Amino acid sequence: MTMEISVNGKQHKFEQDMSLMDLLHALALTEGRIAVEVNGEIVPRSQFAAQQINHQDKIEIVQAIGGG
Repeated sequence: MTMEISVNGKQHKFEQDMSLMDLLHALALTEGRIAVEVNGEIVPRSQFAAQQINHQDKIEIVQAIGGG
């Protein structure tokens, strides 16, 4: 079954079940400081590998960018 999710308002399709960490790897977002919200709930970094992504989840990812 194809799983459809929304990431930062953009639709994505995946063919397999995955964890939040798997999703971050698939989107090449494993570097740097990020904050993730799944369906309105903030997910602590320590739970990224355990958090399962489900069909029609709404995910928001914010990446901290340093500058001066």
